[in-house]
Formats: sequence, C-alpha cells, structure tokens
Amino acid sequence: MRVTTANCETIRGLPPGPALPPLVQSLNWLYRPIPWMHSLSARYGDYVTVRAPGHAPMVFVSDPEAIQQVFAASADELHAGEGNAILLPLVGPSSLLLLDGSRHRRERKLLMPPFHGERMQAYADVMRQVTDQVAASWRARSKVTLLEQFQRITLDIILRAVFGLNEGAAMNDFRDLMRQTLQSVIRPAALLLVRGDGTMRGKSLLRLLGPFTPWNRFEALKAKVDARLYSEIRARRQQPIGGVDILSLLLSACDEKGKLMGDHELRDEMMTLVVAGHETTAVSLTWVVYLLLANPDALARARAELGKVVGNRAVTARDVPQLEYLDACIKESMRLQPVLPLVARVVRGGPYRLGPYELPEGTAITPCIYLTHRRPDLWSEPARFRPERFLDAKPPPHHFFPFGGGLRRCIGMAFAQFEMKIVLAQLLRRDMKLPNNYQGRMRRRGVTFAIEDGLPVAVA
Repeated sequence: MRVTTANCETIRGLPPGPALPPLVQSLNWLYRPIPWMHSLSARYGDYVTVRAPGHAPMVFVSDPEAIQQVFAASADELHAGEGNAILLPLVGPSSLLLLDGSRHRRERKLLMPPFHGERMQAYADVMRQVTDQVAASWRARSKVTLLEQFQRITLDIILRAVFGLNEGAAMNDFRDLMRQTLQSVIRPAALLLVRGDGTMRGKSLLRLLGPFTPWNRFEALKAKVDARLYSEIRARRQQPIGGVDILSLLLSACDEKGKLMGDHELRDEMMTLVVAGHETTAVSLTWVVYLLLANPDALARARAELGKVVGNRAVTARDVPQLEYLDACIKESMRLQPVLPLVARVVRGGPYRLGPYELPEGTAITPCIYLTHRRPDLWSEPARFRPERFLDAKPPPHHFFPFGGGLRRCIGMAFAQFEMKIVLAQLLRRDMKLPNNYQGRMRRRGVTFAIEDGLPVAVA
C-alpha cells in the first residue's frame, strides 16, 4: 500500500521492507536490481527499508514530495558525503563526494571555477578532436562495441582537459594504467567487500592471499596510479602558473584564508573527476545512441537538427545551445535509463521526519532515481522514449534528478552534458546500425547501470 505524506500521523521507526536476510537482499540488489526495485515498489510503495551486511538500514524513497524535502535539507541533518562512503577505496577521503559540512563547502568552492560555462567552452576543441581520433579508427572495421569506444573518448577527454596531457608515451601509459584500474572495480561482487563506512572486509585474509585476488590486483594498480598522480602534481608545482586544464587551475586555487589545496586533496579530487567523468558519461552516451537507433523517427529528427545547425562542418561550442532536440534526447535517455539508480543521505543530529516516518539517526535515505523517473503519475507513458517531453516543459528537480539534487548535485553536470552533445554531434551523422532484433538489456558495472554487451553496432 502506498503511503502519502498528507494527513499522516508520525510513524516512529523504519518503513516496512523485505524480511530476507541482508546478504540475500544484497545479492538481489547487485545482480537483479531492476526487477528487485520494481518488486519492492509494487509491494511496499514509496518508502521501503532494505538491508545489506555491514551497512546501516537504507530507506528507498520514490515519493517526489519526500525527495524534494531531502534535497532541501540542511547539511547538518543529512550527510551526503557519508552516504557515498562505498567509494572511499577508489577516490580517497578528501574527495568532494565523501566530504560533509565546512570541508565540503570549501572544496566545492575551490572546484567550481573550472566548471564555469565560459571555461568549459575552452574544452570543446579537445572533446571534438578526441572524438574524431577515435572515430577515425573505425574506418578499417565493420563493427564496434560502442561502450568501449565511448570509454576511450571520455577517458582521453579527462586526461587532456583535466590533467592537461597530450598525445605521447606518457599519456598512453597513464591511459592504460587508469583503464586497468577502473576496469578492476566494475564487478558487482567487489561492492560486497566494502562496508557502509568505506572500510574493507577481511583485510587480513586478503593480504594473506596476496596478488591472486581481484581486490589486491586493484590495490596494486591504484598504488601505481597514485604514484603517477603525485609525480604529476609535484612536477606541475615547479612550473609557472598557467594552463587552462583543470589541474592547472586547481593548483593555483586558494580558499578565503589563502590556503592552497594539498597534494592529497588534489590526488583525491583528480581521481574523483576521473571516476565521475569517465565511466558514467561513457555509459550515458551508449544509452542515448541505443535509444536513438532503436527509435528511427527520433534519430531522423536529431540528424535533421544537426544538419540545420552544424551542417557538414565540425561542431563548435557556439552550436551546442542550439541543439535543443539533441539535448532533449540526452535528458530523456537519462530519465529512462539513469546510469546511477539512486543517491544517498545519512541521518545525523537526531531522528529525522521524512513523510510519515520518523527515521532514527544513522539511517541512509536513498532517493531512487530509477523508480521516480518511471512514475506514471509524473511521466506519461513512462516506459517510452519520448524526447519531446523535455521540449514541452522543464520538469521539477525532484521529478528528474540524474545528477542528484540540492547543494550536492554533481559539480560536473554541465561539463558532462556539454561533452555528450559535442561527442554525439560528431558521431550521429555517421551510419550506425543495431544487430537484427537487438534488445539493449541492463547489466550492472560496479555502481553504474550499463548495456549488457556494450552495444555492438555496424559502422560505415
């Protein structure tokens, strides 16, 4: 039965949820998340408590009024950084994603300038050049797997726009090392090793097993990445201030007390930008192309707009605001197939009233992006790909939130959307075809929801 917030007495404690053992619930969440979410919603409604070993109780929420409340809550009541602790082994303790309170405000203020709209336009040439270089390699091939190609594109854009690296042996080595490191943590089982506070289970046993476990291979790769990052940071500190890449800008950024970011802070933020800006954007691009190829009318309209705005020349930063239908296609794809299924906040400072429930301190509140984006009371024909809905109206931020919401909305949102338009504008004019009777099915890749086989397409 669905519980609404109107005229409800306070219910002290957690909402109802499945009685399955926490490990069984975790396995459902990791290996069959879509049917699991639908079954929870059908049985328990807009509020449901789920459990996982080593984690605080998690309340999945798909009530838009409650989500609006969560996004408007103060940072003292709900801790978003604590809700992202599962990323600690990869991004590090100084990552913007993991910080709360004054440290988060300071770090976000330092990171904001490189993502300003005018600054981002300087990266348009890099985005287009990288896309063209990768697409040029398709000439000798009849088929490509698009997720792999988009991973190449987004990682190279990160290495050039964020780190300021150029083509050469150093970039090639760093690219390969970073790719291996990121690929080593996409297995869903890896998430079972991380507790809710970001610490590892069975560290002593993992050490005894040596290099033969996937996690220890990840640790070895991460150590090499760290050495490379710290070496780059130290070398750049010795150079004159300048450069338009994000690392150069952050090296000279200081807070209101005149304090610069330390090496450890820079390392963690660089890893955060790689993690947040590589895999998620590549997966998003794959879903957009799949949905356009599966909907020929929408593809034809997107190509007609590209022909009108861009013509036969290369896309530029000035073209991007005019690509309104392409923007709608990207947003509709993120509504229908969000790359991340939820965001998280942890209750601190005492009990917290959410809808009819008074939740105890330590509870993780997780607004569910996937379920909210498919509510029939918010979206007509929610299972259909209809980009026009984003031309007709702008949905409220608690109805549509693929990048999270409130003060913790993804700092790289504008960069990612700008990048996707540049990449798609260059590639959608090419001839690409899906295999016969192809259905794009979801598969979890670590924390992201991607197309199962990476989207194989015929190219010409």
